[in-house]
Parts: sequence; structure tokens; C-alpha cells
Amino acid sequence: MFELIPHPDTPPASVRAVRIALTYDADKILLTASIDGQEKLAIPDWQSPARADNLWKATCFEIFLNPAGAQQYFEFNFSPSCQWAAYIFDSYRDGMRDLQLPVDPFIERGIEAGEDYVIEVDLDLTSIPPGALRMGLSAVIEERDGTKSYWALAHAPGPPDFHNSDCFIATLPAPNAP
Repeated sequence: MFELIPHPDTPPASVRAVRIALTYDADKILLTASIDGQEKLAIPDWQSPARADNLWKATCFEIFLNPAGAQQYFEFNFSPSCQWAAYIFDSYRDGMRDLQLPVDPFIERGIEAGEDYVIEVDLDLTSIPPGALRMGLSAVIEERDGTKSYWALAHAPGPPDFHNSDCFIATLPAPNAP
């Protein structure tokens, strides 16, 4: 289980915690994200599951994957609306383009979990080069009063920037590594 921390410049009003659990193998990630403080959370309305840009403008979850030793990285965004996005970058914020996925991510939203709002995401990884990956986990959380907080495993100095490799502090080992 990963505990995300809010950026010090953008504290939440009512959200108490953001947690992400995941399981990983060579072909997929199963991510379970929970927000403690759902009573004042702004949840985007359900949409037909589809690729969409600008999901970060409302509540969403993000995964950044960086193959070990490479400048290239991948960004995945998942909204409680059931929309998603996938991008590839050649280097820090450079060369962005859509990443074509063989299977759309499956997003299940609003799972009952007491005080928490929970979504699950099943993400196919066969478009990613095999091997060890540096990982950043992050979330943009919008509350009904308009407060937006930016959560991540770690934050680089300055304003929130999930693309900064200082945020990629977790490691997913190569699936067949001992």
C-alpha cells in the first residue's frame, strides 16, 4: 500500500488520505485507489469509458512509469468518470504523444469501502518495454468547495509537477526478477 502526500502549497480542505494499492506482473497492473474523506469529494459524472485529455483538471489518479536507465517515460490517467488517458514522452515533458494500448483500461468506480471512495483500474502493460520500472503515483483531488490538492509519493521542490523524476520514487522490479 502506498500513502500519497499532499503538496505543501495545495493542502486539502476535507480529504484526510489518499492510498494506492497495486499488484503487478509482466502484462498488467491492478490498481486500487482510495480517498479518505469522500463526503466532500467532487466526483466527475460517469462517462462512457474512453480516452480523454485534460483529466487532471478534476479528480483523477495518475501512474508514471520510467524504464530503468531511460529518459523515456509513460503517463496513465484514470478518472472516476471512467475516462482514461495514456501518453509516452521522449524525456521530461518533451515529445508527448498518445500511447496506443492493445486493450482499454477497465475502471470500476465508487466501490463501497466505508468512509473511503474507491476505484479499481485494470491496466494492460504490454505496450511498455519489459524490465524494471521506476514509478510515480499521484492524484489530483477536487473537493466540492473547489479546493484542489495534488498528491504524490514524493514532491519535487516548487509547484506541483508529477512529471518531475524526483516523484518517481517507487520501483517495480522486472516481473521475473528474484
